[in-house]
Order: sequence, then structure tokens, then C-alpha cells
Amino acid sequence: ESLALHPPCCIFDKSGRRHLCILQEKKLQTVEKAFNMLRRLPPNLNKINFRGLAKTTWECQKAAQGQAYDLSNPQMLALHKLYRNERIHPRQRGFELLKNPHLNKGLAFSLRERHYLGLHGLLPATFMNIDQQVYRVMTRIREQPDNLSKYILLDELQNRAEKLFYRVLIENVKELLPIVYTPTVGLACQRFGAIYRCPKGLYISINDNSISKIYRILSNWPQEQVKAIVVTDGERILGLGDLGACGMGIPVGKLALYVALAGIRPSWCLPVVIDVGTNNQKHLEDPLYIGLRRKRVRGEEYDRLIDNFMKAVVKMYGRGTLVQFEDFAFENAYKFLDRYKDEYCVFNDDIQGTASVIVAGLIATTRVTNKKLCEQKFVFHGAGAAGLGIAELMVTHMLDEGATEEQACKCIYMNDIGGLVTKKRAEKMTERHRRFAKAGVSTQGGAFTPEIIKEMAAMNERPIIFALSNPTQKAECTAKDAIQHTNGKVLFASGSPFENVDFNGKLFKPGQGNNSYIFPGVGLAIVIWQAKKVPDRVFLIAARTCARMVPDKALNQYGRLYPRLKNIRELSVQIAIDVGEYLYKENLAMLWPKPENMEMYVRHQIYQAEYDELINKAYRWPEQDSKPGFPVPKLARSSMDDE
Repeated sequence: ESLALHPPCCIFDKSGRRHLCILQEKKLQTVEKAFNMLRRLPPNLNKINFRGLAKTTWECQKAAQGQAYDLSNPQMLALHKLYRNERIHPRQRGFELLKNPHLNKGLAFSLRERHYLGLHGLLPATFMNIDQQVYRVMTRIREQPDNLSKYILLDELQNRAEKLFYRVLIENVKELLPIVYTPTVGLACQRFGAIYRCPKGLYISINDNSISKIYRILSNWPQEQVKAIVVTDGERILGLGDLGACGMGIPVGKLALYVALAGIRPSWCLPVVIDVGTNNQKHLEDPLYIGLRRKRVRGEEYDRLIDNFMKAVVKMYGRGTLVQFEDFAFENAYKFLDRYKDEYCVFNDDIQGTASVIVAGLIATTRVTNKKLCEQKFVFHGAGAAGLGIAELMVTHMLDEGATEEQACKCIYMNDIGGLVTKKRAEKMTERHRRFAKAGVSTQGGAFTPEIIKEMAAMNERPIIFALSNPTQKAECTAKDAIQHTNGKVLFASGSPFENVDFNGKLFKPGQGNNSYIFPGVGLAIVIWQAKKVPDRVFLIAARTCARMVPDKALNQYGRLYPRLKNIRELSVQIAIDVGEYLYKENLAMLWPKPENMEMYVRHQIYQAEYDELINKAYRWPEQDSKPGFPVPKLARSSMDDE
């Protein structure tokens, strides 16, 4: 009967595996056709769960990603009611509602909503669902002449209809990720003054250098429940250098990925730029530059501003608020991470996120080489912030494999502009460099020559080559070079995307070590479990989860060391669950009591890019409670009444 009334549905077994997806497009409109397909299910399928009645392909795919919860179980039903998000009726009406990007649905408002919410006549007399709107948006995007035009179009969409923006991004993540973030966001930051339209974050300048002043600025942000802040001072925007206040595109883009790739709610996110000036003379002379027109402030005054910012954030939003430092200069990146990581809930994606995603790829290679990392030798071409972060996390993993710290460090060789990092040079280096005194993060294009690659193939049965520098022209070698010169034996990953390679009749799909595999899931874990701080081990847990999620077929048949981008939301959920278990074990989670079903709790908290019905359904009261309270007695007439 259910199939006859609602043909579009998903069928799951108890493990949550999808066996059958029945859609209207398949025209399975009758019980007979549906049950003919039911007979094809595996014989060991001992229970069928109808996990909701999915009405679109999108809902079927979304349902298939998670555990099939049996809501006929009273305990599961009680948890579902406890964890689910409640819909709130909007207070705005009419034209004001259409200007609210959080609630605006455009032509997807139903006729009933248009009548009740004062929208009738303000919209054309046509109706669309969100899938039709996505089609319209993607058609327009693909008509744009260049990537910057696509970025501007998506930016305008986000300002106008937030849920549609994220639906477009989620459904087309592989195509749009390079538009919303690197590399296009770099071009957008360079021209940010020219394309600036409306506020998308907060600007805190050196002239606001006190806790009370910064607190007042934070109070101007319209959302009160901020849980995740991405902050930059604009000094080292990607590989483009000092862009000052024009670096706002970085925290905006980063938080968009938090929402799209992990489901952190947009209302929890706050982009911030710390404006202390810029040393970019071109910007200082540009009439369209939007920041302070002065040389960059450094030293004690700058450090005090960051201190005051951190204290104001905790005062305004609480200690559990995540602050992610992004695109600070090398010396400041490490300085602030070391200063705040034990006192506040902070991390630096350039250091820790990059390290985590690369270690994830290395851990995945152990399933092919059948060797522990501590049983191999690794050479880093480049000893900057990224290289050091990767090496330190590798050492932590090797310690868990059974190696001592000395043995782990001996497995790692670092090479910089002065050559091999040796003890003879140690006195001129930082403590972090000395640790490795005795892969490619150099931004030196073509550094891995054919001769080097061939030598690696001669020395190793399965050589591991990670060309991590970006953009593509700065990569140490290409995927094609690595595969050809090793006769297809290489385990390759890159920092920039490369096309698939067909070599000797075998298709290789090189994986990109993109931070997007890690930081969204880590951020989701931190904000959901309300972490007190972010230990380095969190990133090792995330790396192991990422490596575990790589299918055997992808690893062995295509040589891909990372999950598919389209599965990145599911990866983020698994990272959040695994990190949550660690946080509770170490007493670092402030969400109490601990949810009885952590997976269900996570899935109920994440943001869904679906339109909600904006008119609450009416419900009945008992008849005796909804009647007038008492019979109206007849009032006595006064003597002033007329006869």
C-alpha cells in the first residue's frame, strides 16, 4: 500500500545499506512492478526499513548516506525527537521576507505560503521546486565567460538565497569547489575591492585594539549563536602575498565549505579580517582598496590586538567557539598556534589541516605497500610551515606504530634552499627544524626530474611521490610524469588537481591532497561536541578516518589515495563521530550529557540544503480547553439605561 501511494522511496537493510531506490522517473507506479524488484533483494535481507518516503533523487541519495534508523523502536523515536531541528515560523512578511537570504525561496514559495506570508503578486505566477532552480543556476554558471564571473554569480546567489546556494554547491561540489575556493578565490581576493557589494563578515582594525571595542564590533553581527570563526590578517593569501583587507574572500570561502562539505549551519559561521594595514604598495595606491591605507603594524601592538580579539570572542560567544587561523605569515602562524592551542579552541588549517590530509594519503599507501610508515624513508623537498607540520604529524603516527621518537625522526629527511637539513646547520634553525636534522612542499616547479623519479622506481617496489605545491605550474612533477617514469608503479598524490592518466591500457585517477577532506569534519566535531581545545591528535584521528574511507577498488585499481569528492559530506560525518569519541574519552567535550547515539545526533545537527515549509501546521487542543472559559452572565442594567 505504501509503495502504491508513494512510489518514490528507498529500501534499506538494518546496516543502512541501500538495496533499492524506487523513483518516479523509473515509472514504478504499481505494487506489482515494485514487488517484482523487491524479489531481487538479497535473501539474507531479514528486515526492510522504509527510511522516510523520499520524494526526489536528492532525498534518496541523502537517505542512502546514513544509518537506517528504525523509528518504530520507542528508544530510537525518542532520540529522534530529542535531536531533530525544530522549524520556526518566520516573523518577516512580504518584501522583507524576500530580502532575507536565510528564508528566501524565490519561485519555490508555494501558493499557500504566498497568500499567508504576503508574497502573492510579488512573485511571478509560476512555481518551481529546488531541483528546477538548481538547473537554472547551473545553466547560468556554465554560460559565464570565466571563473571570476562564475564566482561573482555564486556570491550574488549566496546574498539572495542561501539554501539554494548551498544546494547548488553540494550537488556540484567537484565542479564548483575550484570556483568557491582555490584557485578562483585568489583572483577574487586580488580584485575584492572592485567586486565588493555587501558585508559578508566583520573587519577589526588596529584602531579597535581593546576587548571592549572588539566586543562591540562582534555584537554588531546579526547572528548570536556563532560557533565557528575563520580569521585572517591577509598577510599571506594563498601564494599571492599580502592582500590586506581584501583577504576577506578567504574566510568567506572557507566557511562556505564548512557548510557545504560538513553541514555546519551558516548561522554558526563568522568570517573575520584583522586589518592592520598592508605592505602591498599596489593596494595602497589603489582607489578601490577597502582596507586601512598604512603600512602593516607589527610587534607588540599587533600581538595585543590578537590577544584582545581572542578574549573578546570568548566573552561574546563562549570558550567552545572555534577560531581557525587562516593565511597568516609563517612566523605568526606558528606563534599564535603555540600560544593559544592549550588555552582556546583554535587550529591552523595551513599547518594542521595540510599535515592531516597528507598523512591520510600516506596511511592509505600502507594498504598497498604493506609496510608501516616507520619502516620507510621519506624525503621532504621544502622545510616550511607545511613540510614541518606534515613531518610532526607523521612522527606522532609512527609512535603509535611502535617506533621511538628518535627512530621516527630518523625516517624523515628535510631538504630546503640550503640543502639537506643537518646538525651542522642546526644552530641557525628553529627547534622544529632541529628535530629532523641529521614530500615536496617547496613551490619549485619541476623539482622532481625524470631522473629522480626513475631512481625512486629503481629503489622501491611501489615508490610514493607527493607533488604538493600549487598552483599546477608550481607542482614538483605532474601525475603523467610520475606514472610514466615509474612504469605505473607510483603511489601519487598532488596539491593541485590533475586529469586522469591512461597508461599501458590502465586508467589512473590521481588523488588531490585537498584540505577539504579534513578541516570541515574537524570543524564539525569541534562545534557539535563543544571542544575545550583542539589537540594535535584530533588531526591524526581525522587522517586515519580519511584513509579508512578510501575504497579498495579506488586504491588498487585506480591508484587514488583519497575518497571521491562527492562523498566528502559522509567523510565529514565519520570524522566528527571518531573525533567526538576521542574528545569524550579525554574529557575535552563540553556537551553533556554525552548523546546516547552519537551518529544520530551528528546527522540531526548538520545543515540540510532543503526548503522548509514556512507555515507551521495547526494542531488541535482538547475541545473543552478551546471553548470560551465560562458562560457570559447577563449584566444588570443600571438606572441610566433607557427604557
